[in-house]
Amino acid sequence: MSDPILEVEHLVKHFDAGRGPQGRRVVHAVEDVSFTIGPGEIVGLVGESGSGKSTVGNCVLRLLEPTAGTIRLRGTDITHLSRRELRPLRREMHMVFQDPYSSLNPRMTNGAIVGEPLRLHGMADGRDGLESRVAELFDQVGLNPELRQRYPHELSGGQRQRIGLARALSVRPSLLVADEPVSALDVSVQAAILNLLADLQEDMGFACLFITHDLSIVEHFCDRVVVMYLGRIVETGTREQIFARPQHPYTQALLSAAMVPDPKIQRSRSRIVLAGDLPSPIEPPSGCAFKTRCPLAHESRPRSDDEVPELRDVAGDGHLVACHLARRGREVPRIADPVPAAGSAPAR
Repeated sequence: MSDPILEVEHLVKHFDAGRGPQGRRVVHAVEDVSFTIGPGEIVGLVGESGSGKSTVGNCVLRLLEPTAGTIRLRGTDITHLSRRELRPLRREMHMVFQDPYSSLNPRMTNGAIVGEPLRLHGMADGRDGLESRVAELFDQVGLNPELRQRYPHELSGGQRQRIGLARALSVRPSLLVADEPVSALDVSVQAAILNLLADLQEDMGFACLFITHDLSIVEHFCDRVVVMYLGRIVETGTREQIFARPQHPYTQALLSAAMVPDPKIQRSRSRIVLAGDLPSPIEPPSGCAFKTRCPLAHESRPRSDDEVPELRDVAGDGHLVACHLARRGREVPRIADPVPAAGSAPAR
């Protein structure tokens, strides 16, 4: 196998939440997260709001300083590099942000926004070369090159996100982190942006960490899936494994909430409604973080109260699940019918 583009090992990120009645409080945003992304691979990072998805993405790009753990980009440990040491590696990794309205500088023209990474990394051959490359990028993302002289506020949301894509891919990075790139867009625009991103990824071959809460996007777009709950990974596997054989009760609950286009299938499926809300990351539950909402928690106590479940390969096929009920050769009891297999989804 080729060497991975990104390796994340035992990543931890805590935030200081100020002083409380019992002293300093800490937000446990990310706890012991490990995964890899291979060349040309798209890995979906999913979970509900507050699960730590975006924090992982920001730590990977060193927009946030990790509390502990190791991050390697193309074999280079970037976890503790200074800003000066990190700068040459910035062209290897870029992000597409969630909000196309606030991620673009309103004082710069669209052309200047797309051309800035080329200028900063010395990849433009003079002014004429820069203008030519920017015009080429506009055409590549489906924008009229005449929009180079306009400002972000003169564009629609979909056009702004195309500007964000052109900026991120202008220096041909090895890794793209896409943080909910279509959640702020109209539904009619989302498919066009996702298809564009898929086409660009196929042409350029970059690896992608795709952060989202929309499982329908993951099913059609990602090669592997990492499911997070309250800062920890609870399940990871290929797209087919996750959608056809979801193991963790949380993953099963997420999939049960996903809509299916066929009304007959949708009416016949059972919906899992989890009790309560996501616990506070300031005071996470001891042992299994999901025990306060898990329909199967009574079967795993007292272990779920004391021990943090480790990721286990139940079937020996690389499909990992962190549940006390998972054993070698024995899957976690199913609490819902799976979504129709991902193989029924159109190919990327």
